[in-house]
Amino acid sequence: MLDRRTLLIGALAVSSGAAARARPEIWTFDSLTRIGGHRVRTEGAPQLIRTPLGRAVEFDGVGDALFLDHHPLANTPRFTFEALFRPDGGAFEQRWFHLESDETPPVAPGTGRTRMLFEIRVVKDRWYLDAFMRGEGYNQPLIVPDKTFPVGRWYHVAQSYDGTTYRSFVDGALQAEMPLAFKPQHPGKASVGIRMNRVNPFRGAVRQAAFTRGEALDANTFVLKKRLRRSV
Repeated sequence: MLDRRTLLIGALAVSSGAAARARPEIWTFDSLTRIGGHRVRTEGAPQLIRTPLGRAVEFDGVGDALFLDHHPLANTPRFTFEALFRPDGGAFEQRWFHLESDETPPVAPGTGRTRMLFEIRVVKDRWYLDAFMRGEGYNQPLIVPDKTFPVGRWYHVAQSYDGTTYRSFVDGALQAEMPLAFKPQHPGKASVGIRMNRVNPFRGAVRQAAFTRGEALDANTFVLKKRLRRSV
């Protein structure tokens, strides 16, 4: 039978473990001037819209884009990158969330050696996910063309790295996984609605993104998936 001292030590260990878990950085796309506390630069004419999830930013698939001077997953060896988005069809190749490290000497945006991306491929009225990471010693897409979904709906997507394996998810379901010798990326920038070098624009809307440092979450612990289930 456990004594009081053992129970207390166990409780403290659980408490400190929970406290050590990093709180995610959440970006809510309810403004065209500041998102997640970061200043935003817009190009084109992205629109704030009302949705069942709350306000979101809608992109026209031509030239609408947001740019932020922040890479929220820089300097972390493990991570989870989530988003709530609604793809609305359009061009086959769309690169809609781009994180990139700054380089010395500087290079043109979108041409650097280190980046993380959420992309989609659209085939008629369906889409499939392309998650992608590139950095020192790795260059890995996660893409499964036969796992497709209807356009015009809200989805939760995620990519994660647990120290050995890179994974991608749609609505909590695993899409692909690969072993990867990941090295943490450096501080940098983000673009939403278009790749950072202004190609492959996105047609649809983005409601939120969440960035968890130091931990690979799963279908039971994703931050944003619960919000989608409650709202739609």
